[in-house]
Amino acid sequence: METQQAKASKFVLNYGLILGIIMVVLGVIMYVANYHLDPHWSFSVISFAIFIAVVFYGVKAFKNENGGFLTIGEAIKVGVGIALIAGIISAIWAFILSTYVEPDYMAQMAEMQREKMVERFPEMTDQQLDKAAEMNSTFMKPWFTSAVTIVSNLLFGLLTGLVAGLIMKHKRPYDV
Repeated sequence: METQQAKASKFVLNYGLILGIIMVVLGVIMYVANYHLDPHWSFSVISFAIFIAVVFYGVKAFKNENGGFLTIGEAIKVGVGIALIAGIISAIWAFILSTYVEPDYMAQMAEMQREKMVERFPEMTDQQLDKAAEMNSTFMKPWFTSAVTIVSNLLFGLLTGLVAGLIMKHKRPYDV
């Protein structure tokens, strides 16, 4: 007797879209509240909690449709997939924000970082500050921030999927 297994792609797409849309809405809220340059720590906590919750629900929904069975590998696959879709959507939002909505976003961010360096290290010379700003500018390109967004989402998706899998795993009785 062969049982039909659920397709992970359905859950990856649905929950990835949900998570991506939630992250964009949170990004818009940060922009409207003028926290997009220097977000309050609570935005990070809220984002992380939402990320974990959506991935967990996605893995749980997959397990439920899979007859109550789940392997760690399946949980990781679903978690990473959800994170990838959400990461792509978040990266698109970040690109749109920094390129079209707020074209001088990167310049504003660089200025804010320079002010923070002056505050933290008042003994730095202008030459040292310029050198640090030049180094930072390498990492403040839209393509780089998009790549970092996607990679960090994948890492969090991997870890969250692994934890979800460890918690919810339930092998089929005939699996070795």
